[in-house]
Amino acid sequence: MTQDTPPACDGYVARILSTIEELNRLKDVDAILDKTLAAARALADAEAGSIFLVEDGRLAFRYVHNDVLFGGDGVSPAVYKSFTLPIDETSIVGYAAQTGKPLVIDDAYALPDSLPYRFNKSFDESTGFRTRSILTLPLKTFDARLVGVMQIINARGPDGASGPFDQEHRTYIPLFAQNAAVAIERGRMTRELILRMMRMAELRDPTETGAHVQRVGAFAAEIYHRWAMDRGLPPEEIRRFKDLLRIAAMLHDVGKVGVSDTIIKKPSRLSDDEFMLMKRHTVYGARLFADCHSDLDELCRDIALRHHEQWAGGGYPGRLDVLSDEHGPGLPMKGHEIPLAARITSLADVYDALASPRSYKEPWPEERVLEFIREKSGVQFDPEVVEAFFKVHDVLLAIRERFAETG
Repeated sequence: MTQDTPPACDGYVARILSTIEELNRLKDVDAILDKTLAAARALADAEAGSIFLVEDGRLAFRYVHNDVLFGGDGVSPAVYKSFTLPIDETSIVGYAAQTGKPLVIDDAYALPDSLPYRFNKSFDESTGFRTRSILTLPLKTFDARLVGVMQIINARGPDGASGPFDQEHRTYIPLFAQNAAVAIERGRMTRELILRMMRMAELRDPTETGAHVQRVGAFAAEIYHRWAMDRGLPPEEIRRFKDLLRIAAMLHDVGKVGVSDTIIKKPSRLSDDEFMLMKRHTVYGARLFADCHSDLDELCRDIALRHHEQWAGGGYPGRLDVLSDEHGPGLPMKGHEIPLAARITSLADVYDALASPRSYKEPWPEERVLEFIREKSGVQFDPEVVEAFFKVHDVLLAIRERFAETG
């Protein structure tokens, strides 16, 4: 910056640099998308926004914010809606992706008929929201690879009314978007690495599918979000822990790679001795993260080891030295002795297991699953976690739809 740089520009650049630093501390792609959208909207005080990512040659809807419709106290089921658009000139986001250039629209309802793209009014018509100004930005890495497209909607002026994006918005938000694209690409690589690890586990246990672990990770993240909001935790603390929890919860059963195929793939009920050996997957998983070098390692260890503990006791493996040859069970653990992340993942995992088909059972009807969770509150599950679960049940249903099993 030179001495002639206007103070307003100094402020924008400082905010962008600070946000980029925060993005670089996040690991999971969903947390990065959430922070990217929040930061871009904050630069223009915009009402709403969305992000599409390039997947299989199309633009896949992947994140949304809307202060008017969803508020700021949690996550809407709309975040997990899934649809794709072609990369062509027929839609606004497709046009920005194809041309690789920002697109600024002052009034979405006053577009000339001569333009190749059209504004899709269906969302406004179904929700009552009114889209006015739109800033659409291709998300491109520094080597010009297209990662996706971000839309920021309805910049608000000093009076709170929505209006056009001004020159500073048009200058500085694209600068931020390029840096965000790099963080998003890194987050996608992290997610793919986790899924590859779980595909290895799936070779041993067919129930450990990519869809299952993504559901459990998302369930855990959203249950925690509600739990933390109810306790007034700072938004950045929530975002950081939620980021790590989603990844760690996906790895909850990675220790099954250490259990014999004769047990993992046995089609009939396990004997008592076989079940004791199956329980060892918690210890095997914890051993993978025993030499902790980060908060994520510690969270992965806690969840892998403790996600079968029960609130009132009676779970497993209990108090053990995971590096010893001790087979347990150890002395019981219960209540708040069990790490919060494990208590949340326990409920997320059981919910998905009951609601999903398995080779040995049909999926339970939703009401039966919910009744089971109510009955086990205070016994198997932390009552406060159960309370948060029911508050976000609509979001969990959207997650189930988004990550449904295929094939």
